[in-house]
Formats: sequence, C-alpha cells, structure tokens
Amino acid sequence: MISLNLYSQNDVKNYIQTRVGESKFGEKIQFVSSISELHNATAKYVLLGIPEDVGIRANRGKSGAAKTWNVFLNAFLNIQTNRYNRPEQLVLLGEVDCRAWMQKADSISKSDDAYYEKLGEIVTQIDKAVEEIVEAIVLAGKITIVIGGGHNNAYGIIKACSKALQTPINVANIDAHTDLRPMEFRHSGNGFTYALAENYLDRYSIFGLHKNYTPESIFELMDANKKIKYHLFEDCLHLTSLDKLVKMKTSLDFLKGQFGMELDCDVIHNINASAVTPSGFSLNVMRSFMKLIRKHKIHYLHICEAAPNEHTLIGKTLSYLVSDFIREDE
Repeated sequence: MISLNLYSQNDVKNYIQTRVGESKFGEKIQFVSSISELHNATAKYVLLGIPEDVGIRANRGKSGAAKTWNVFLNAFLNIQTNRYNRPEQLVLLGEVDCRAWMQKADSISKSDDAYYEKLGEIVTQIDKAVEEIVEAIVLAGKITIVIGGGHNNAYGIIKACSKALQTPINVANIDAHTDLRPMEFRHSGNGFTYALAENYLDRYSIFGLHKNYTPESIFELMDANKKIKYHLFEDCLHLTSLDKLVKMKTSLDFLKGQFGMELDCDVIHNINASAVTPSGFSLNVMRSFMKLIRKHKIHYLHICEAAPNEHTLIGKTLSYLVSDFIREDE
C-alpha cells in the first residue's frame, strides 16, 4: 500500500494569500485524485514532499528537515502566476506519509546502545515508500521534484528511476559532502553507496565538495572509480559566476546529457541546514546552475537537508530554485 497523502485544492487553500487582481501559483497548480491519474495529466512535473529527518538523525546530523515541506509550500504556492510562471506545468501530488515513522523515531531513547541502528531500520522503511511513489511517477512519464527531508531519500529516488527506466541512471549532486559513507545501516550519509553497490547508480558527479569534510578514505575510493567524478568547492572559490557555470558544465558533461539532480542545501552559503556552512555557493549562483541544469534531460530534482526555523528564508530560497527549474527558457 502506497504511503502517500494525496493533496487537493482544498488541502492547500490555507497556504494561499489571495489578492484581488492577482493570480497565485497555488490557485492554478494541478492536482490528481489518484496516482494512476498522472498518466493522463498534461503537466510535465510532479511535486512531492518528504517531511522526515530520521535519516539525518541516524547520520548524527541536525534535525529539523521534517518541517521544510510545509515552509516551502507556504512560499511556493504564493508566487505569482504570470508569463514567466506556468502552474499548469506542475502537479502537486502530496507528501509521503511519514508521521508514524517520525513518532517511532521520537520514541527511541538516545541512551539506547542501538539508537542509530534502530533509526536506520526506520529509514529502510521510508526508502520503500519513496521508491514505490517515485517509480509510479516516472512510469507515468513525469519528472519528479522532491522536497525533503534528508539526503537518505536519494537512494529510494534513484532506485525508483532505475527500475522504471530499466537501467542504472547517472546522478549529479551539488553537495559539500559525497554521502558515500560505508553500508553500516541506512542513513543520510550513505544513500549513494547503496545505490552504487546495488547497480541502480551508474555515473556519479559531485560538485562543490568541501576539502575539510571529506575523509581521505572517500577521496581514495572516488579516485579509484572511473564512474565517479568530483569538483572541489575550493577550486571554485575565487572564480567568477561565469567560470563557475563553465566548471559546472564540465561536471554535467561527465553524465552524458541525462541524469537525476540532487541539491543538498548544506552547499549554500549560510542557509540553515543539517550541516550549515559559512562558506558555500550563493543563492544567485545556485539559481544560475538551475538554468543550466534544466537544459538537459533530467530524471528528477531532489532538494534536501534544509532545516527551517523562524529566522530563515528557506521557504523562499527553495521556491526560487524550483520555479527556476520548471521555467521555460526565456
């Protein structure tokens, strides 16, 4: 049984701040009454939320990403419908129902010697739900846009796309970390390790990797694997915005023109994330990357690891990135 809370127009009406003479995105966005209806939808993209942070906690990270989906919707559904923004291009499907898993994670005592392993068991269950939903979206011929949640969900998304397309897929990851940690138990730091080991992931490119937070063992692992390519953030540090785009294009060229797109928010300067960084790409540079990325054949877009609080602009930040991604080239 699919663990999906389907949305309708009625479910999002309280997010939308209507104004006479204006049309907000949330008033025109598309909905379906069942996941099987996606086959008949004219929209190109399908938007899905994953409100959980169990995988982040299992990786000893900072919780809070479970709140990102609602914060994102509050901003995204209130952008203007105009000649540049076309809500008919997007189906708002709903969210993975993570409530029971979040409650179970909260009930585990941190003093339990198997605390992290037990969280990992929950992540495995979330993996299966994400896989089932995303596979149905891909089989319907749509491009999935996922707002997380932790980076653990990359594994379920990659597996779903690979199964639906019947081939291992390539993936680009804009991230300060590789998430290639060992396969000890499932968490947000080893989704790509599992995807590679199980042959769902073929070529893997990491862009914006930080020298200070990558173990030597992982550098050695990547250097020994011709299917993995990485570009260090420090090599981009003093480049112009245009030169950053050129380097980003080199990273994408390694993936032969089609790939899944991962964006971990800990790569963005001073955004509140599970691993917030004072040194990272600016939002404006990230928006330029989105314009470059959308020119390729994209299997999905996954934005994860943001951890909103009342003092941040995370909802608006992610809203810019998603609207840039689905916008038709000017």
